Amino acid sequence: RGGRKSESIQMLSVQPDTKPKGCAGCNRKIKDRYLLKALDKYWHEDCLKCACCDCRLGEVGSTLYTKANLILCRRDYLRLFGVTGNCAACSKLIPAFEMVMRAKENVYHLDCFACQLCNQRFCVGDKFFLKNNMILCQTDYEEGLMKEGYAPQVR
Repeated sequence: RGGRKSESIQMLSVQPDTKPKGCAGCNRKIKDRYLLKALDKYWHEDCLKCACCDCRLGEVGSTLYTKANLILCRRDYLRLFGVTGNCAACSKLIPAFEMVMRAKENVYHLDCFACQLCNQRFCVGDKFFLKNNMILCQTDYEEGLMKEGYAPQVR
């Protein structure tokens, strides 16, 4: 994976009677009510930002990514270092930061993940079948079974 580090971000409330901690981003003391702890350092909420898009990492989730001395949000980490692939249905490129659907080794754009005979889209929990590298809904899969007369292999 080549040095990819995903690190957790904790939000801590500052105890009023403790000595203020120094911020790893701006080197000033943290006098706010809350601070962030990440990479074994302390940060102002405004100082822990993605090196690319400047989003505040404490707001976009509880994880940050480090690579090549950069601190990044997930989207920029994947955009810069993620592996892109091609959609098994439309063959077009899938950017690394996009959400995808997977079936065995195949990867699909969310919009392309549909029955390849009737174009029915799948919802979470719907059954789908992969036959000869085609995604099929249950109806089309079972109709295919009737025509061909082969025994179903439910996985």
